[in-house]
Amino acid sequence: MAELVSEYKIAKEIYEHGKEIILTDEAQEMKKFTQHGDTSVFEHAVSVAKYSLIYAIAFEKIFGKELDKKSLVRGALLHDYFLYDWHEKHKGHGLHGFTHPRTAADNADRDFDLNDREKDIISKHMFPLTPIPPKHIESAIVCIADKWCAICETFKIDISSYIIYRINFRFDLVRGNIRIGRESHALK
Repeated sequence: MAELVSEYKIAKEIYEHGKEIILTDEAQEMKKFTQHGDTSVFEHAVSVAKYSLIYAIAFEKIFGKELDKKSLVRGALLHDYFLYDWHEKHKGHGLHGFTHPRTAADNADRDFDLNDREKDIISKHMFPLTPIPPKHIESAIVCIADKWCAICETFKIDISSYIIYRINFRFDLVRGNIRIGRESHALK
């Protein structure tokens, strides 16, 4: 019988593969910007990481080929690392759909140590708006997961609240914002 993939396992894998990104102040900046509807860029990135992992696990089971899930998660978490409000058209963001993959890739490369697969994931996630197709299966998976999450967020379909909660909980726990034990969940 095939093992079920639980939300908890997905959240744990996102955190394990992406904690070097998630725990940085730079990545936390994505919470300041809105992506689709009332979803922050950070929440969107976590949702894309979730669905990318789900698709990757299915791909591995169907085709028997192991994927680079660490690069997949890291690339998904940084695919929209553009760090501006793209809704402000008067500030030159009118062509955001075409230009933000390069901006995100440049920002991510500046702030994090990326491998070639992660760079490809970030720079190609808007295919076909960006004309060069993904080079790796992980890049194609993030591209597809990004479209799915954008549709759900635009129509306010909750697809990832548990995952987002778990990732934020781990961040707060590591940063000391939450204590477990006698002062259970007491905020500083």
